[in-house]
Amino acid sequence: MNPVAPIKHAPSSPDAIMNLISPGTQIVMPLANGEPTAVMDAIEEAARNGDPRISQIVVHQMHALHDRDYLAGAFADRLNYLAYFLSPITRAHYERGTIDLMPCHFSDVYRLMRLRTADPLVIAAASPPDQHGYFSLGVSSDYTASFIGRARFFLEVTDAMPRTFGRNQLHISQVEGWCRSDRDLVEIAPREPKEIDHTIAAFVAERIPDGATIQTGIGAIPNAIMAALHGHHDLGIHTELLSEGVVDLVESGAVNGVRKVLNRTKTVGTFALGTRRLHEFLHENTAIELWPVRYVNSPEFIGREPGFVSINATLSVDFLGQCASETINGRYISSSGGQSDFAKGAMMSDGGQGFIVLHSTTSGGISRIVPQLSAGEVVTTQKNTVDKVVTEYGVAELRAKTVAERARAMIAIAHPDHREALTAEGRRLGML
Repeated sequence: MNPVAPIKHAPSSPDAIMNLISPGTQIVMPLANGEPTAVMDAIEEAARNGDPRISQIVVHQMHALHDRDYLAGAFADRLNYLAYFLSPITRAHYERGTIDLMPCHFSDVYRLMRLRTADPLVIAAASPPDQHGYFSLGVSSDYTASFIGRARFFLEVTDAMPRTFGRNQLHISQVEGWCRSDRDLVEIAPREPKEIDHTIAAFVAERIPDGATIQTGIGAIPNAIMAALHGHHDLGIHTELLSEGVVDLVESGAVNGVRKVLNRTKTVGTFALGTRRLHEFLHENTAIELWPVRYVNSPEFIGREPGFVSINATLSVDFLGQCASETINGRYISSSGGQSDFAKGAMMSDGGQGFIVLHSTTSGGISRIVPQLSAGEVVTTQKNTVDKVVTEYGVAELRAKTVAERARAMIAIAHPDHREALTAEGRRLGML
C-alpha cells in the first residue's frame, strides 16, 4: 500500500475567520451542536471591538443551542440573525424583535438559504480530519452538507465531535481554513415519558407492522413510541432526528433496515441531538448515515419507501385535522420543521401511515381537540395531509373521511369532559 499523504493545511486560530468576512457577508451555520462556538466567539468579539468588516452580516441557522449577545440585538445592523426554526434560546429573542424568523419546511431550508445568500460563508463544527484528510460534519448534515462544493467553508474541529458517515464529509482541500477548540457538545437528555404517553404509544405501536420504516419527532410521546417498538422486527429508520431512542431500538435488535428500499440496512438521519451515549454510538458507526435534509425530508423520496410510518407531535388539532404545531395562542414557539414533509411522504408511501400524537388536554385541562383553530394559530400540517390523530383515548382515522366523519372521529378521542361541548359546537358550525 502507498503511504498516506500528510495533511498539508495546518489549523489556524478561530479569529482567522475574519479574513473571510467583509461587509454584507452571509454566514450559514448548522443547527444545534453544529455551531462552531469558538469561531462565533471570534466574530462576536470583532463586532464588539468595532471591526469595520462586521457590517450588514447575517447568520442563517435553525435551532440555536447557545445564547449570544448578537441574538439579543447587541450589534444590530452589523451582526444579525435569521432563524429558520426557533429554539428555547431564540424564542425569547424573537418575541423581543431582535431576530427574525423564516417560515419554511425543513426540506426547503437549503433552497431558501440559497435564495437569501450570495457567496455564502459556511462555518461549522467538525470532527478531526482522518488520515486521508477528510473532515466529518459529525452530528450535522442538515442543510449544511448541501453547500459542500458550492460555498466557502471554515471549520472548527473538536475531539468531542463524532466522525459520522453519509453525505456530510469534505476534504481539507475544500475548506478555506480550520481551527481547533476543546469544546464539548451540548447534551440534551431525552424527556421521560409519563403514563399517558405510554398509553398513546401503545395505540401507535400496535398499528406498526414488522418491516416498517420509521420517522419520529422529538418529545416524550415519540420517545415512548420508540420504547414500545422493541419487540418488533426488521424495522428501518429514515428520520430527520437521530436520538437516544434510535440507539435503544438498534441495540434491541428491532432495527436492522433489511426491508428498506432506500439506503437498505442503513439507519438514516439528517442531524443528531442527545447525550454523550448517542455521540459515542454514532462515532465511526458505518451502519449510521447522515444525509442532507433535502434528501432525508423529501416527500418524494419518503414516498418511495413502502410501509413508511411518520410519527409527530402537535399542540392542537381541529375537527378537520389541521395541526397547529408551532404556535401557542398565536405566538411562535418553534416553526414547521419537518412535520409536514414526513406527513406528505407517508401519505405517498404504499402502505404508509402518518400519526399525529398529542395529549387530549393541556396541563390546565383545556381541550387540545377543537372545532376550529383559534385566530392567529398557524397551520403546520394541512387537513388533507393528516392521516391518523392519536390521544390517550384512541385513534381518529381521517384519511378518506368526510367533514362530518372527521368531526365525529376527533370528538371520540377528545377528553370525555369536553365531548358534549365539542359536539354542540360541531352542530352549530354545521359540521355534524
